[in-house]
Amino acid sequence: MRAGAAFGGLVFHPASPRNVSLDAAWSIASALRGKLKMVALVADADDAQLAAIIEAVRPDYLQLHGSESVARTQDIRVRFGAVIKALPIAEAFDFDAVKPYEAVADMLLFDAKPPKGAERAGGHGNAFDWTLLKGRNFNKPWFLAGGLDTDNVLRAIELSGAGMVDVSSGVESAPGVKNADRISQFIAATRHPVQA
Repeated sequence: MRAGAAFGGLVFHPASPRNVSLDAAWSIASALRGKLKMVALVADADDAQLAAIIEAVRPDYLQLHGSESVARTQDIRVRFGAVIKALPIAEAFDFDAVKPYEAVADMLLFDAKPPKGAERAGGHGNAFDWTLLKGRNFNKPWFLAGGLDTDNVLRAIELSGAGMVDVSSGVESAPGVKNADRISQFIAATRHPVQA
């Protein structure tokens, strides 16, 4: 927040080292509300889970990071509010799945496909070929995610054309432990090159 982030995310996925309880999320959201846009990250959550998260956090967006279908994404948006749909990318043909989601999501997030056998869809710190995004146009705002850190974020922006970036493991001192200095350095690096 002090570093100038526009969005702050809370992860609700038991397989993630970043998973937070509803009580902890309520406390964090209370401190951040009005200072940035709150995002609740979920993966294939059912309606009861979504309702509990909405009640505790009152997020500005639900980030759908699972295998939610286009129909499910639309249903969540209608019933629970604005959504960011995360889409896994490894090859150019992965963008074939994007168009239907543009019609039902408020924003998109492009992340690297998870490693084979992974228990969760994102948060692995892996990158994909950012040049796959260069020159592509979408009718919704989009984020670039996956493997970003202070050392590579400016290059990732240049190669992909991203207007927004999403980071998690790249600003941690240990899995699930955010580092305030790394967050500040990351945000600064999105604005100008890091000096050696």
